Amino acid sequence: MQYSPKREIKVQCAAMGSFKCSVFILVLHLLEGAVSKSLIQLNNNGYEGIVIAIDPNVPEDETLIQQIKDMVTQASPYLFEATERRFYFKKVAILIPEKWKTKPEYVRPKLETYKNADVLVAEPTAPGNDEPYTEQMGNCGEKGERIHFTPDFLAGKKLAQYGPQGRVFVHEWAHLRWGVYDEYNNNQKFYFSNGKRQAVRCSADITGKNVIKKCQGGSCVTKSCKLDKVTGLYEEGCEFIPHGLQTVKASIMFAQSIDSVVEFCTEKNHNKEAPNLQNQKCNLRSTWEVISDSEDFKKTTPMTTQPPTPTFSLLQIGQRIVCLVLDKSGSMANGDRLNRLNQAGKLFLLQTVEQGSWVGMVTFDSVAHVQSELIQINSDVERNALTRSLPTVAAGGTSICSGLRSAFAVIRKKYSTDGSEIVLLTDGEDNTISSCFNEVKQSGAIIHTVALGPSAAKELEELSKMTGGLQTYASDQAQNNGLIDAFGALSSGNGADSQRSIQLESKGLTLQNNQWMNGTVLVDSTVGKDTLFLITWTKQPPKILLWDPSKKKQDGFVVDANTKMAYLQIPGTAKVGIWSYSLQASSQTLTLTVTSRPSSATVPPITVTSKINKNTGKFPSAMIVYAKIHQGASPILRATVTAIIESVNGKTVTLELLDNGAGADATKDDGVYSRYFTAYNANGRYSVKVWALGGINAASQRLIPQQNGAMYIPGWIENGEVNWNPPRPEINKDDPQSKQVCFSRTSSGGSFVASGVPQAPIPDLFPPCQITDLKAKIHGYKFINLTWTAPGDDYDHGRAHKYIIRISANILDLRDKFNDSIQVNTSDLIPKEANSEEVFVFTPENITFENGTDLFIAVQAVDKANLKSEISNIARVSLFISPEIPPEIPSPSLPCPEINVNSTIPGLHILKIMWKWLGELQLSVALG
Repeated sequence: MQYSPKREIKVQCAAMGSFKCSVFILVLHLLEGAVSKSLIQLNNNGYEGIVIAIDPNVPEDETLIQQIKDMVTQASPYLFEATERRFYFKKVAILIPEKWKTKPEYVRPKLETYKNADVLVAEPTAPGNDEPYTEQMGNCGEKGERIHFTPDFLAGKKLAQYGPQGRVFVHEWAHLRWGVYDEYNNNQKFYFSNGKRQAVRCSADITGKNVIKKCQGGSCVTKSCKLDKVTGLYEEGCEFIPHGLQTVKASIMFAQSIDSVVEFCTEKNHNKEAPNLQNQKCNLRSTWEVISDSEDFKKTTPMTTQPPTPTFSLLQIGQRIVCLVLDKSGSMANGDRLNRLNQAGKLFLLQTVEQGSWVGMVTFDSVAHVQSELIQINSDVERNALTRSLPTVAAGGTSICSGLRSAFAVIRKKYSTDGSEIVLLTDGEDNTISSCFNEVKQSGAIIHTVALGPSAAKELEELSKMTGGLQTYASDQAQNNGLIDAFGALSSGNGADSQRSIQLESKGLTLQNNQWMNGTVLVDSTVGKDTLFLITWTKQPPKILLWDPSKKKQDGFVVDANTKMAYLQIPGTAKVGIWSYSLQASSQTLTLTVTSRPSSATVPPITVTSKINKNTGKFPSAMIVYAKIHQGASPILRATVTAIIESVNGKTVTLELLDNGAGADATKDDGVYSRYFTAYNANGRYSVKVWALGGINAASQRLIPQQNGAMYIPGWIENGEVNWNPPRPEINKDDPQSKQVCFSRTSSGGSFVASGVPQAPIPDLFPPCQITDLKAKIHGYKFINLTWTAPGDDYDHGRAHKYIIRISANILDLRDKFNDSIQVNTSDLIPKEANSEEVFVFTPENITFENGTDLFIAVQAVDKANLKSEISNIARVSLFISPEIPPEIPSPSLPCPEINVNSTIPGLHILKIMWKWLGELQLSVALG
């Protein structure tokens, strides 16, 4: 009978203690999860497996650990009441940096790593910028990536601006777990509703004043806001300052810092007209409606008792322990696989794995063979010794479990398997792989899987899913460099950024008749240490030419003729600039890989992290490819980002990823570049690789982004007086991290498995994607100007066939009865290519449009197969006609009386001064 983890759970839990049973359920949760590596699970209303990591660069401070505990402990009852007694925080793990002092109560992590941490505590990107925020790559209702806090925030130094830390944690948790959005808007703080000016807030019952702070010469005064004569709204700089004392209970996603706020907005009190992200992203639904649609909500009922207080485990990162488990079965002799394994293995051992790590090696065919016990890497001596243990002969069958069991034994000779890593590569089928699933679950080890070729065991990826490991695939097409990319991506999940191996380039080409493979590699100022140029070939050593940025030719390549590779380690720190290479060969395939490490321990490197939204894609469900490009926590904007998707049959599709806030991209200018993938051509595994190029023509820059996070309260009204908080910090333009740099990066995005793909020709089942950035403005009291980003024929690819635009004076009628709303004539509107800017101007007809009128607009795209997109976000315009200001009527002129300059008439000295300053002046003066 085929193995079924669901069927086995009852038997396992009955035979285990409570702790082991919870571990088993955790593993089952990972097995069933999507691409997220989070360990969070919901168990009887309580959230377990929450990982809060303290960044390695945070100075040692034990009070920070207690502050984290206090925040979660305060947050739990607040969450419990806010969710109508459904959820609370139950078990939390705190990851403590390796460099902090060890303590008896600190234990080694199992599957918990910095990479999969749910909350990161790190120093701010700019001094004073302590904004709590949550990374959200997906759309409404989709889980976020990670919450960010700073030590100063946790220490309570920002109470006036954000309120109690526990309340803020609940606000961020709603972003992270349920995919809701903020109900304020820093970019548009006021709007019209039925002719009245309103502050953006939820609920609309929150009270306050609209005021502005005017400062001059070191002194500031608070004034009422003036009106903008063009928009009719308040002048720029006007703020809505809430009263400190309120009675309203909602909403947490607007301002959890208000004492009376203890609930999320519901359908009854949600402010649907407010122009905020929650309305834009979630189709005007309240945060409670979105939460109520979540899987968490559906599988729980309200508790009848009070929840227990959270419990904490303190985990300290230790040395990296990794064992390579490599297939050397007979099928590895096909397609030069064994040699390519040696090339990729040498890159990992010579460059990728960090100094101080413990590394072992096991090979397997029908049985396992220990090639090397654990060795600590302290120099090139250990690295070279390990490379000599790589397999050179392929023969025998495939027993993956034998290799895994042998690796566990190798590790246990020195350490516990908790938190250790196994890199498992195989190209063969093995129908017994599920027989060791239980041992894998109980080991506490993280397993990274590399599927090589089209026939690798179908259940292989279950091992990486259940342990939170990286899942990769490499085809037999050597020019795609997939195997080297997979091993190059295996840097530590717990290492500091300053120790991370970063791939700058990865290219391949098949050459004929002494052709040249020419190109350049950018080495930017954030990298340069341990820079390695690696070249591989399939037949004969090519001619290799390499020049540094000063045009000095580089010699000294180490040639390994047996493995068909050559490499050059640049001594010290590589020169910043453009390195040029030329490789010449005939009738063979060459690849070039360049890796480096950060040049500074204090300035973070530019990094590219790529991923897909799901581990599996079932046709016709579109996949989404993401690439996050950051320097530390700050986004890199306007880079050129390309994804290469390779299918199991070796065919590749190229996608340009965009950070435009349209299509698959959730937020504009957040450093996350995204695109839909719909070009399925076969069932089976697909690999993802990303290239990023930035800074060319001064296109990249570093900014403090608009985050999804708790609102910075500008001030409070206490006893009728406005007490202002300090203004939000702005970026220091002289910050070394803010300087623009040219850079190049490549990154493995892992792999996914497609199913349900029909035989060619593949039918058109993909509609245009939803328009999410529709904006509307009024021109000349008559014309409405619409702008949006064009969708495609298939999501965000190609060109849509037509647009349907409808309008209504009622926002809910437009949402719920779109097809019954008034249609705008779009006969002259021809859709542009996807991701182009669309502009359309029209005059409202068949609807009353007069001063004070609110008008709501939505767009739907239709493709040539008559497939329709979801209705767009709803844009609004409010007609404001500035009242005529009557001209001033001059007073009738009277003859100027003769005045004795020596007169003592009261006030006459003022007239003397005015006369002196203004010269001739006609005055009407009533002299007593």
